[in-house]
Amino acid sequence: MGKLIELKEKLANERPNKWENIPDIDLYMDQVLNYMKRQHIGLGSEEALTSSMVNNYMKKDLLPRAKGKKYSRIHIAYLTSICLLKQILPVTETGFFLKRQSEKQTIEKFYEKYCGLLDESLNRLSVEIVEDMDEDAVLDLILKLAVSSYTEKLVCSRLLRSISPADFPSA
Repeated sequence: MGKLIELKEKLANERPNKWENIPDIDLYMDQVLNYMKRQHIGLGSEEALTSSMVNNYMKKDLLPRAKGKKYSRIHIAYLTSICLLKQILPVTETGFFLKRQSEKQTIEKFYEKYCGLLDESLNRLSVEIVEDMDEDAVLDLILKLAVSSYTEKLVCSRLLRSISPADFPSA
C-alpha cells in the first residue's frame, strides 16, 4: 500500500505558503494559475484552477478585482481559501462567508487562521493513516471520514445561514 504512505506524507508535509512567503509582487494570470498548483494539496491536474474560474470569482465578488491584469498576495490568499471552501459550500455561500469574514478581519489574519486550521486537520488525518492498514481498516476510515464530512458540511451550511438569514443569498 505504497499509495497510503504517499498520501500520509502529502498530508503531513504539503501546505500552502504562509502569508509572508506568498510573493509580494503582482503576478499575471498565468503566473497565478501556476502558483496555485503548488499552493493547495487538492489542486492537481484533476482539479485545476482556470482563468475562467478566477474571472467568475471576481464577477461574483468572491475575489477583489485585479489591478490592471495583475494579482497580488491578497488574490492568492483568497484563491487558496476559495479552492477549499467551494468543495464544501456552494459559490454563493462561499462568497457570503468571505464577505462576512472580510468585515471582521483583514485577509492576512483570515488567511493565517485558515492555514492554521488546515495544518491541524491535515496533521490529524495523517496520523490516522498507518503503514500496515489492511483494506478493512481503510474502508472503515473512509466511512468515518465520509460521515464526518457530511455532518460537518451540513452544520457548516446551517451555521452560515444562522448568522444573518435576511442577508443570506437565495440559491
